[in-house]
Amino acid sequence: MQNDEVIWQVLRHKHCSFMTKITAGIFCRNPYNLTGVCNRSSCPLANSRYATIRDHDGVFYLYMKTIERAHMPNKLWERVKLPRNYEKALEIIDKNLMYWPKFLVHKAKQRLTKMTQMRIRMRKLALKTREKVMTAPRKEKKREARREEKAERAAVLEKNIEKELVERVQKGMYGDLYNYHTEAFNKFLDDFEGPEKDVEDEKEVETEFVEWNDEYEDEDDMEDFNGLPTEETGLDDDDDDDDGDDDDDAEVAVDRKRGRTDSKYALKKQEKEAKKKKGRALVEVEHEDSDRRQKATV
Repeated sequence: MQNDEVIWQVLRHKHCSFMTKITAGIFCRNPYNLTGVCNRSSCPLANSRYATIRDHDGVFYLYMKTIERAHMPNKLWERVKLPRNYEKALEIIDKNLMYWPKFLVHKAKQRLTKMTQMRIRMRKLALKTREKVMTAPRKEKKREARREEKAERAAVLEKNIEKELVERVQKGMYGDLYNYHTEAFNKFLDDFEGPEKDVEDEKEVETEFVEWNDEYEDEDDMEDFNGLPTEETGLDDDDDDDDGDDDDDAEVAVDRKRGRTDSKYALKKQEKEAKKKKGRALVEVEHEDSDRRQKATV
């Protein structure tokens, strides 16, 4: 048969695994403790008659222990479910703990009140949206920063090596000893020589537009016109024109054979002059007063 006083002396003065000593006092971590304080009246192990309230997933239960079930550890605690209504729960406590010590009844009601208030606050916090505070993984951030720095240094080093090798290949330092990567070499040339090539192409493709002036044609036509020739001069002119046309055709043919780079304007001018000289017609004008005839070429 167990003795509560002997059990309490052993637990208090020798060793108890649920005892916690801090500066504020001595507390008990046993889940069945009614008040959480380590003393003779609140110890669930040193009291054969004990009652407490526990929470299981939001449902409150009244636990009671009696000396009659001390020899059956699996049936040591009797459990009674308490309703959600606070007043009805108090009535059930009074009914089940009618002849129990007043200390246990008072502490049980006090524990029920605190747990009910805690449940109400938990519901309010669950309905209220709040920002979730999370810890920052400092080690991971430092590790990622170091990796990024190493990657940047490696990239800069590779670019410098590539540039140095291409410059050496351009200078012909290696000659034909090594087969370098043609794609990388062409890419580097495009990047550094591309703008200069574009400027040269633009210079070659430059064109000029000049305003057309008809005064030059009129002056040339007036120079060719020597007035209305007479009959005597007309025949001579025809002969001369025929000879001149042949000579002009020969000169144009010779010039084209030689491959002189005359402008389009000069070639058109020569063709017009040749056509005008070939297309002249002899016109006879007879006067009534005199028997004189006048010939003109048009």
